[in-house]
Amino acid sequence: MLVKVVLIIDKRKEQSTKYKKILENSDITVFTSSDFASSLPVINSFEPDLILISDSLDFDIKKAIEQIRVLTYNTRPAVIAVSKSNHIKDKIEVLDAGADDFLSEPINQEEFKARISAHLRRNLENCFSENTMLFNSKISYKMIKRVLNDNSEWAIMLIDIDNLEFYKEIYGELAADKLIQTYSAIIKSSTDSGDYLGQLGSEDFIIITNVNKAEKLANYLIYAFDTVVSKFYSEADAKRGFVFMHGDDSAEDKVNLVSSSIGVISNKYKKYTDIKQVISSLISTHKLAKYKTGSACVIERPKISADNAVAEKEKNNNILIMEPDEALSILLEATAKLQGYNVKIINEFDDIFSSVKTYNPAVIILDAGNSETLKGLEICRKLKFENENLKSNIIFTTTIHDKEMVLNAGADLYLPKPYELSVMFGWIKKFRDNYNE
Repeated sequence: MLVKVVLIIDKRKEQSTKYKKILENSDITVFTSSDFASSLPVINSFEPDLILISDSLDFDIKKAIEQIRVLTYNTRPAVIAVSKSNHIKDKIEVLDAGADDFLSEPINQEEFKARISAHLRRNLENCFSENTMLFNSKISYKMIKRVLNDNSEWAIMLIDIDNLEFYKEIYGELAADKLIQTYSAIIKSSTDSGDYLGQLGSEDFIIITNVNKAEKLANYLIYAFDTVVSKFYSEADAKRGFVFMHGDDSAEDKVNLVSSSIGVISNKYKKYTDIKQVISSLISTHKLAKYKTGSACVIERPKISADNAVAEKEKNNNILIMEPDEALSILLEATAKLQGYNVKIINEFDDIFSSVKTYNPAVIILDAGNSETLKGLEICRKLKFENENLKSNIIFTTTIHDKEMVLNAGADLYLPKPYELSVMFGWIKKFRDNYNE
């Protein structure tokens, strides 16, 4: 789908038609313009890869080239000047003005075609990501602008890898690069010549494809990614399903294995008029996919809306504390209230299920209980594994220093006692914010 765009600016209709006929094929789209002013909309909308400009224009060619360079500062197309002159002085002046090449007419057809192809090739060679060898954001943004001016239906997919930064911290940059390259290879093998595949950043991918193909492609990519991801972890981490991250003062956070989030938008249900609107909608849709647990895809659908139909969601500041140490329980309650949280204290493990149901806490602070019964572990397992609707994060506090046993029970954080209040409330804020996203 990477169709190169060439713009020919030539007052002579016959000559521009001749050049267009030589160049235009399935890989190259050619626009023609008879004067400099009328070429500006094409330059702005389609961001040509190459501009062929003739000195037949009433407008001075050197000034035209200088203005083109200003207008295309970010996209930097190849600019080729065409002239009947063969004087060295004329060539130097045009090249100094910013042209990449100077062709004297009459031009041999084969040479003309070869020179244009060489400039187009060089223009693209500087636009590859070193890690994946896919086109970088410069080309990706250009392709989005072009489909905006296409009358056909299109879909754009934004794809990335969740928890990649945590993966880098544990397994290193080289392993992360290998993971990105592998996903890149999976995506390449799943797309065809009718699709555009590139990157918007160093660690995400963008696909421009057919509307009817997008959803199937997204579901396949999630399946393929999840199939191979365990190979990038140690056997123990892959089997456990998460990795340990060291927090402050020996706190242990668990981080899920990497997953993939895919956001898909299209012009099937919504008309897009500019690239900012496209990027904003694409990022918003992609962000919804990232909020889900594990690999997920969110596809933009038709919306039914009405004024004031939905009230703004209030933040959940509720904290539920199950702490048998009365003094510590009182201290936690007082500190939490000072920081603006709503607090409910319970003293019996048997009360926790009804309290979770009625109080709907964003964060649960749960003690392990005595070393013989470990009642807190049993409660944690039931909350996390037998309650599919539970969104609350569980901070598990204990004097029993077995972090793997605690995290395997479903806790979101292992925090050994004694702990600093500043550490505890740092984690409470983090989990509260995650809950409310």
